[in-house]
Order: sequence, then C-alpha cells, then structure tokens
Amino acid sequence: MFLKERTTGHLVQVLNMTELINPFEMQTQVQYQQGEDLMDPEYIRKDALTFPSGETLPKCWTDSHYRDHELKRH
Repeated sequence: MFLKERTTGHLVQVLNMTELINPFEMQTQVQYQQGEDLMDPEYIRKDALTFPSGETLPKCWTDSHYRDHELKRH
C-alpha cells in the first residue's frame, strides 16, 4: 500500500500492513519512493502519514481507545 508523508508529500510504500492497522503500534515500516534507487526501509510514526488523496488514516488504525466513549459507566 502506498501512503503519503504529511509534511513532505513524498510517497512511501508500507512494508508491514499488520503494523499499519494495529492501533497499539505507533510506527510502521515504510520505504520511500524517490528517484530510481530504492531507499532503505525505515520506521515512521503513523500520525505522519495520510492517504495519497490527503485523507487521514482511520482512527481505528491509530488510536487504541477509539471506542472507549461507547463503554457504559455504571
């Protein structure tokens, strides 16, 4: 899957989808897609990534407490 780094706009290829969709992981391994040579894989914070369209990642991928508000307190 290709995503975009928020600050630079560079495309990155996500190398580990399990890390990406796991809300308990704050980083995921990516490889920058710049120039003709492949860059070395590196870890990047998920909050620095967006979809190429500019949409943010789903909250269920980035926040392990995204459903806490649904818990009923007695």
